[in-house]
Amino acid sequence: MATPDSSQQISPLGQLFMVGLPGVTLDDSTRRLIEVFRINNFIYFKRNVESPGQLKKLSDDLYKACARNNLGPPLIAIDQEGGSVTRLAPPFTQFPDARVLAQDENPENALSEYARVCSRELTGIGVNYNLAPVMDVCKAGAGYFMEKRSLGGDPELVGRLGIHVIREMQTRGIAACAKHFPGLGAAVVDPHLELPYVVKAEPDIRAQDILPFQQSIAAGVASIMTSHTIYQYLDPENPATLSKKILTGMLRNDLGYDGVVITDDLEMGAIEKEGDLGQAALQAFTAGADLLLICFSHEKVIDALGKTARAIAGNPDLQTRMQESVRRVTAMRDTFAQR
Repeated sequence: MATPDSSQQISPLGQLFMVGLPGVTLDDSTRRLIEVFRINNFIYFKRNVESPGQLKKLSDDLYKACARNNLGPPLIAIDQEGGSVTRLAPPFTQFPDARVLAQDENPENALSEYARVCSRELTGIGVNYNLAPVMDVCKAGAGYFMEKRSLGGDPELVGRLGIHVIREMQTRGIAACAKHFPGLGAAVVDPHLELPYVVKAEPDIRAQDILPFQQSIAAGVASIMTSHTIYQYLDPENPATLSKKILTGMLRNDLGYDGVVITDDLEMGAIEKEGDLGQAALQAFTAGADLLLICFSHEKVIDALGKTARAIAGNPDLQTRMQESVRRVTAMRDTFAQR
């Protein structure tokens, strides 16, 4: 396994990576990421889940390992949207897809129940960050792959119901995540597999897809996740995750968002099939992302951290960018990860 250079050992850059764990216990590789590379953000998947008690112990062990290494308490994330994106099997409560909840005769009550129960169960296992809700506006019956996960095809409805979930979760101590900026609802191809292209005029994107994110920002959402998609009329060369025009120009400057921007998983096909993951992590950071999400390979985490650290070491502007991102992530950590 790679060895860190001096810039990595003294840099707070590890605080800007979120990583997956291979199994159901705190393993030696993850310990090394904490001890040597100073990483204190983690994400759980089905491979990490055996029982509520086991998950609680894993979270406790992560907290203890970070404390022993003089790191802030960990952000521990999960994708617990319900339905087709559910990481926690029974005995955890099972919810249908967001689309089904949004079509309930009383969607506010249905989504409130989801947010309340989900928050309580996540808190019980030491998770403090749910990568939900989906704020993509997606019409039904058009062949778009986000249809089940979307709250609907009406921007006003998606925004209203989405911020309902955000407020319910964050009131209960679970950081929320509005995803996938600037809107994945018009994509046909699944970015887990390939790089999607959205050919939609910029005025239409701003009038339709952006509205729920504006409402999320106004509601104080803790984080916004990027989309691994090329928007032909926003930036024809880079997917949103790697686009400074979209993340800094649109999200930061136009919309005034100063919370945490987290990438979708950089190991997804839309990114990794198009080039080097380590370079993609650096480009995402340069574009304006604060948390760089790599869900499986620790070798790729270390490679990406090394490439980003070396670029930052020789660039005062990127050093300033790093401090801005550390500030944002620390503020989120102080709000949601303290025990």
